[in-house]
Amino acid sequence: MQISPDTQLPSLPEVTLRVLEACRKEGSYRHISDIICSDTALTARVLALANSSLYGRPGEIRSVEQALLRLGTEHVRTLVLTASLRQLIFDLGADQWQQLRDFWRHSLTSALTAKTLATLTRYPSPDEAFMLGMLHNIGELIALKMAPNDRQQECLTHQAEIAAQLAQAWGLGQMAADAMLFQQAPASEIRDASHLVKLVNLSIRLAQSDAAGIVAAGTIFNLNEDLTRELSLRINHEVASLAQLLGVPLEHAYDGREAGQTLRNTIIRQAMTDQVLNLPDSSDPSSEVLASTVSNLALLTGCPCLFFKANKDTLTLVSDSQGEPPDMAIAAAPASSVLTECFRYRKAVLLADRTVSVLDKQLMGLLRVSSLMAVPILSEQDCHGVFVVGADTRNMASILELAGMFSERLSRLIVSKELKNRDDVIAVDLDQVLARDNIRRQIHEISNPLTIIRQYIFQLRGRLENEQVRAELDIIREELERACNLLVQMGENPEPDHNTDEPTNLNRELKVLHELFQDGLFRDGGIDCTLVLSDESTELAAGRAPVRQVILNLVRNAVECMPQGGKLRLATAAPVWQQGRQWIEMLIEDSGPGLPAKIQSKLFMPVQSSKGAGHSGLGLSIVKQLIDDMEGIIGYRTGGSGTSFRVLLPAAPQCTKGQI
Repeated sequence: MQISPDTQLPSLPEVTLRVLEACRKEGSYRHISDIICSDTALTARVLALANSSLYGRPGEIRSVEQALLRLGTEHVRTLVLTASLRQLIFDLGADQWQQLRDFWRHSLTSALTAKTLATLTRYPSPDEAFMLGMLHNIGELIALKMAPNDRQQECLTHQAEIAAQLAQAWGLGQMAADAMLFQQAPASEIRDASHLVKLVNLSIRLAQSDAAGIVAAGTIFNLNEDLTRELSLRINHEVASLAQLLGVPLEHAYDGREAGQTLRNTIIRQAMTDQVLNLPDSSDPSSEVLASTVSNLALLTGCPCLFFKANKDTLTLVSDSQGEPPDMAIAAAPASSVLTECFRYRKAVLLADRTVSVLDKQLMGLLRVSSLMAVPILSEQDCHGVFVVGADTRNMASILELAGMFSERLSRLIVSKELKNRDDVIAVDLDQVLARDNIRRQIHEISNPLTIIRQYIFQLRGRLENEQVRAELDIIREELERACNLLVQMGENPEPDHNTDEPTNLNRELKVLHELFQDGLFRDGGIDCTLVLSDESTELAAGRAPVRQVILNLVRNAVECMPQGGKLRLATAAPVWQQGRQWIEMLIEDSGPGLPAKIQSKLFMPVQSSKGAGHSGLGLSIVKQLIDDMEGIIGYRTGGSGTSFRVLLPAAPQCTKGQI
């Protein structure tokens, strides 16, 4: 039977709620991936989208984390929200909720068992084994949403074929499809099958916790009974711990309707927030754009609102959801009111039971309410302004949640707009510098032979007596001089090269930037920089501009961490195999004092810089966003002997060997 690769399937509402929360709080790809991986329906949805022709490269994704890296943060958030909305159409009865919980437990147990066995037997991609363990019985999930009939029974009877068909449709490869197809084959028949087939087959048997699974472990992988039982006990404990973390009861009867109602309310609030928030295309986030959103916030919360624009140490009332605002400018210090405390400490503040200041009374009078809250609009270390929301004390918690979601979403839009504007400017400037440097090199190379030709013409002219020939040589010489002058003019005002079709070669980019930095950044900072480049091809599946920007930010950070000078090492390695993909590795290592512990937990987030005035703290957040967009990975190691950043970028298809 044919099943759509993008079929809509039910999830446990507790899991979907956790994913939405992680996306809202901008959790890491690994954290979001870990939650999505625990649910078959969400895993299937992510794979179907990431391996679709929409992204132009079907068949390359072999794990959920790879899929999330390809999709990007905003696409993941949209995907999860869409999947959550579709959850609302599944009106399951009590028996079906129980079946869904039992299905979830068995799938998760199979997946964790497959990953453990993969690690134990040294299969190169444990995450792939985990994913297939989670998806093996997807036919049962498809049957769950159907009315009892012959077609439902057909899904249950042929679920191995259905899983194999979907594995092919998602581009997971023939080995994955085979693992799905032969998941129920007798242990004696798969002893010489592929590694992945044996992993999935045995993990399903062990998840059923029967004696046949113990025997099969010895037949397939020669595992003794004691070890197999110990592995099963450990995995069952891990499943129970994860269920407790997600709020899914395993020991009692399960009914997802209460969690489903919570999910419904969460979706409605998030959808409302996105619907009313429509930030116009403006390069100035502190302009009238923010003031215009006050009516949107009032619509969302159902409460009257004010917006105070921040300008250094002054807060000016610029917008009132109820009409024309009065002239009102407030000094930010001292922070004795809801408004000024919110601005000073960059966090939401409730009036609640605190002492009411004169300013608080004025604001309540303007809004004609009995209580207040203030919510900041933040980007980088700046506060662009403060929303003041008037509310009844009984509804304060729910209104604060809506206002907080609105503020967070607005802040992210502002930050992304600022990053995009800044990246565009820096990328253009860097392109112009490199283009000018490249053209000057070419002009120098061209000028050398032209100079030699001119000299020979001059010598040849002196040996000739024929005036007509000498006159013709003078013309040639004059034209050569004119050509040289034109080249010099081109070198002074070159047009940047906009050709982006050429593959990006990491070695070449590092060489060019290394030479560019030698005369300024390195020499002025007393930096001894060593370049260690791979002999293998370092062609990247990425554009030059973001690669240069990553290098520029990481190198600049390293230099700024060594104000008294130090050693810097730039290195490449290729190819690197990880998560079933081929990467090009770049290392940027400095001999500085290391990263302070207090900033490591928020290293890739836009924060106040610890480097002092003139530093925004955005460098590494830009790097992380660029690397995410290129589907790359970044990690770091730091200590008293220095800091090392390791970047993995996808290798270009058909990467060939050769020295740069």
